[in-house]
This record gives sequence, C-alpha cells and structure tokens, in this order.
Amino acid sequence: MVLKVIEIVGVSDESFAKAAQNAVDVAGKTVRGMKWAKAGEFECRIDGSKISEYRITLRIHFEVER
Repeated sequence: MVLKVIEIVGVSDESFAKAAQNAVDVAGKTVRGMKWAKAGEFECRIDGSKISEYRITLRIHFEVER
C-alpha cells in the first residue's frame, strides 16, 4: 500500500471535533480511500471574550490508486 498526504483546514462554530468532521466530510466528496487523519494546529477565533469559531488543520492520509 502507498499513501499520499494532503493538508486541509476544517472550520466549525461548535467544536474542534465538529471542525475535524467537517473537513473529513468535504474531503470525502473528492478523495477516495482515506485511512488516517493527523491533527496539527488548533485555532480559535475570539470575539470579545467568547470563542466564535474553531479551526483545525488535518493531514489526511489516503491510499494511492494503482
């Protein structure tokens, strides 16, 4: 098996987990054979004293088709 890695950013106004799921959902529309995701950076947008947005950078590993 040979894997390729892409880096994507997911966004959510609810949580990091939801941001990661959003990223995987969208990537899954065009990327086949996803096997793993590695979380890199976690970021939050702050408005006043409240978190308004969560962002997570994922490295998606997927199988290269032969």
